[in-house]
Amino acid sequence: MSANRVFVARLAGCTVFDPAGDRVGKVRDVLVVYRKSDPPRVVGLIVEIPGRRRVFMSIGRVTSIGSGQIITDGLINVRRFEQRGGEVRVIAEMLGRKVSFVDGSGEATIEDVAIEEQGQDQSEWAISQLFVRRPKTSPSPFAKGQTVFADWAEVRETVTAGEAQSAEHLIATFSELNPADLASTLLDLPTERMLEVAGELSDDRLADVLEEMPEVEQVGILASLGDARAADVLDHMQPDDAADLIAQLPEERGEQLLELMEPEEADDVRFLLSYAPDTAGGLMTPEPIIVSADATVAEGLALIRRHDLAPALGAAICVTLPPYEPPTGRFLGMVHFQRMLRYPPHERLGTLLDQGLEPVTANTSAAEVSRILASYDLVSVPVVDEHHRLVGVVTIDDVLDYLLPADWRSHPDEDDDIAARAAARAQQETGSIPLIGNDSTGRRTGNGTS
Repeated sequence: MSANRVFVARLAGCTVFDPAGDRVGKVRDVLVVYRKSDPPRVVGLIVEIPGRRRVFMSIGRVTSIGSGQIITDGLINVRRFEQRGGEVRVIAEMLGRKVSFVDGSGEATIEDVAIEEQGQDQSEWAISQLFVRRPKTSPSPFAKGQTVFADWAEVRETVTAGEAQSAEHLIATFSELNPADLASTLLDLPTERMLEVAGELSDDRLADVLEEMPEVEQVGILASLGDARAADVLDHMQPDDAADLIAQLPEERGEQLLELMEPEEADDVRFLLSYAPDTAGGLMTPEPIIVSADATVAEGLALIRRHDLAPALGAAICVTLPPYEPPTGRFLGMVHFQRMLRYPPHERLGTLLDQGLEPVTANTSAAEVSRILASYDLVSVPVVDEHHRLVGVVTIDDVLDYLLPADWRSHPDEDDDIAARAAARAQQETGSIPLIGNDSTGRRTGNGTS
């Protein structure tokens, strides 16, 4: 391994490859252990492999770090990562902490950490430098403190090892993560730290993250927020997800939050709560794209280009008689976006309806909706009331959330064997050499780590 100095914040999200060049996963953090006098030693990396499972990879298995990628040469234990006593996650626990300079020149905040190969045999990595920012000296809101590099020996931490200071730097580090990955990252943090980071996220970002979390964590985070903030976050959630979350709360708290929400958003949520959770009405999204029969292909394509539109909702457009807000006038049919692409921009959508697609009623069972989507290879199915008025659509992601176990996002340990077989099968199908595995004891494998 050639000598390197790498900044940890830049490692977040880097792809890990096996010797054959096949992708193994992505780096989510770096794990270190403190020593008496020497700088903290790097134990390994926390890597996210397919299935959003986070596992430990010994630093001894790394052969190259650079150019936004990491090459490894050994086994990775697919057992879900669990932090051990004395281990510290650099990104999750060190960034944002306060340090003081031993020469008495003041305090600073850790913004990044450099790790470097140590020793003549270059078989060990350790923290070599800290990138820190001193407090700003100007009252101007645009002013920032001076940034400097500091050796580990030049500073002293002002808090207990492993204790996090501020969520600001962690949020900045994971700013590029999609909501599902950020939710998975937060679930790996200690509860207190998870609540701290969640509290610092913007309302819309937190809403997206909550939609990707198990119900227990959703309720816990919402309980840590004040009523006004919680209502603002619920306003930014998809109505069906907000309804599912409010249904888990005590009735009194749920009603309080509904009263504080924006009236239109609250009305949508109340409407969904009126249906049983295992019916089309309980699963549906009440905000599909709805147009008149006279709308053109050009208008339809413009509507599905909206950046904030979920892909499943953009797969088809609903055509109804007025009014065009659920419950609409009589439902006429759906037009799939692929069909729109085959016709000129001026073509009326009323002439392109899918004549073979029948809507379901709001009381149709979730099992029947699942069968319809699977049988006809659909991404969404329209939902109508007893008067054939459109009230919403059930999308494939709504059905998947219903069909999967309630704790599917948590990756419980009893799923380890399933994940291992899936990972091995994926490696075989791509023609790569087997890389991921367990040793006979189920412990971490790697040079000198256990």
